[in-house]
Amino acid sequence: MSPSSIYYVILDGLGDDPLEELDGRTPLEAASTPNLDGLARRGRNGYVTTVGEGIAPESDIAVFAILGYDPHRHHTGRGPIEAVGAGMVVNDGDLAYRVNFATVEPDGDGFTIVDRRVGRDLSSEEAHRLAAEVQETVTLEEASFEFKATVGHRGSLVVRSDHGPLSAQVANSDPAYGRQGALGVAKETFENRVVKVAPLEGYGSDDAARRAAQLTNAWLQSSHKVLAASEVNVQRGKRGQLAGNFILTRDGGDHIPDLVPFKEAFGPQMGCFVEMPVEMGIARLTGMGVVEAPTGIAPAEQYEAWARLALEAIEGFDGLYIHIKGPDVPAHDGDHRAKMDSIEAIDSVFFARLLDGIDWGRSLMGVTADHSTSCRRKAHTDGPVPLLVAGRGVSSDAVQAYGESASRKGALGHLKGTEIMPNLVRLARA
Repeated sequence: MSPSSIYYVILDGLGDDPLEELDGRTPLEAASTPNLDGLARRGRNGYVTTVGEGIAPESDIAVFAILGYDPHRHHTGRGPIEAVGAGMVVNDGDLAYRVNFATVEPDGDGFTIVDRRVGRDLSSEEAHRLAAEVQETVTLEEASFEFKATVGHRGSLVVRSDHGPLSAQVANSDPAYGRQGALGVAKETFENRVVKVAPLEGYGSDDAARRAAQLTNAWLQSSHKVLAASEVNVQRGKRGQLAGNFILTRDGGDHIPDLVPFKEAFGPQMGCFVEMPVEMGIARLTGMGVVEAPTGIAPAEQYEAWARLALEAIEGFDGLYIHIKGPDVPAHDGDHRAKMDSIEAIDSVFFARLLDGIDWGRSLMGVTADHSTSCRRKAHTDGPVPLLVAGRGVSSDAVQAYGESASRKGALGHLKGTEIMPNLVRLARA
C-alpha cells in the first residue's frame, strides 16, 4: 500500500485564553466550526507545546518546531529567514533583521511608539514606496544595506560592513520582543519606547557587536528623517492615517541556518503554501517546493482558491504544508469577535471545500497552530495549541469538538512541536 498524502494545515495564532465575554470559552471554542469538529470526531486529538514551557514563540521558531526542526539547535534568528523569504542574499557576517514600519513621536532623546504597525493599514504599495525612498536616500559610513518592504507593515533589512563581519548579538529596537539566545520571544509587558540598540550582555567588548549596534542606530536615525518627510506619509496624514515614520528592528541574525533538507530528514517531498516571507524563507531553506498561491484578495476568495489549489497541487507532492495567517491578526488587536469570524470563515470555506474533494482512502490530515495568540493579552503566549489527526488508518478517540479544552481529552496526549511531523510521517506510511 502506498503512503497517504499528507495535508498539514497550520492556523496561525489559533490558540487563546478563556474569555469572560465568551462565558469562559476561547474564541475557537465559541466559534461555529462544524468541519473542524467533524474532523476531531473522525480522528485523534492532542495538544502541543510548540517550542517550550515559558516560551511565547514568534512564528519563525514555532514553524521550525512543528516542521520537526528543533529551533534550539538550528535557529539563527528570524532576520535571515525573512530575508531569504524576501529574495535577499545573506552571507556569513551580514546582519539581517525582521523589521516593522511603525509610528513614533520624538520624546526627549528618544521616541515614544504610537503604533508598532502603523495602525495596520499601511498598504504594501505604500510600504514599498517608503522602502525605495530609504534605499535611495540613506547612506552608511563604510557600510551598505539592502532594505525591502514585504507584506503590509513588514519588511527585511540586511546590513553589510566594509570592516569585517557583524554580530547579531545586539538588542532589538522593537521593545515588544526579547531574545533567548537566537530565539525571538514575545513580551507581554514592555515600555512603549524605541530601544537604543546595544550589544547584548556579555558582548559589550565584542567589536562585531559594537559595530552592528552603531550601524543599526545610525540607519534607524537616518531612515526616520527620510520617512518623516516622505510624501507617502504627508498624504496619509491628510487622510487621517498614521505615518509610517520609523522602522523597528528585531531578531537579528548573522548567518543563515544549515538545515538538512526536509525530504532527507523526514522522507516526504512537501509542497508549501505560505502567506508571509518567514514561511517562504523556511520553505526555501528546507528544500520544500513552493506552491504559488493567491494572496491579497478577500479572505473567503483566498480560502476557496487555496482549497482548490491544494486538491490540485497534492498530485505533485507527497504532502502539503498550508499555513493560514487569519486568526493571528485580530488576536493581536484584542478583537475576539474578529478572531471568531476568521476561524469560522476558514472552517466554512477552506475546510468545507477541501474536505469535499479529499480522497480519504489515501489521505492524512493534521491540523494545529504555530502558537497561541491571546486576545486578552494581545500577544503570543506559551499556551498549548490543539492538534487533530484524521485520515486513512486513524481511529477515533471519541473527542467531539476541536478546541483547547477538548484536545486535552484526546488519545494523542501532550506533544512537543518537534514530535508532530515524525508522527504524521509514521501514520502516513502505516
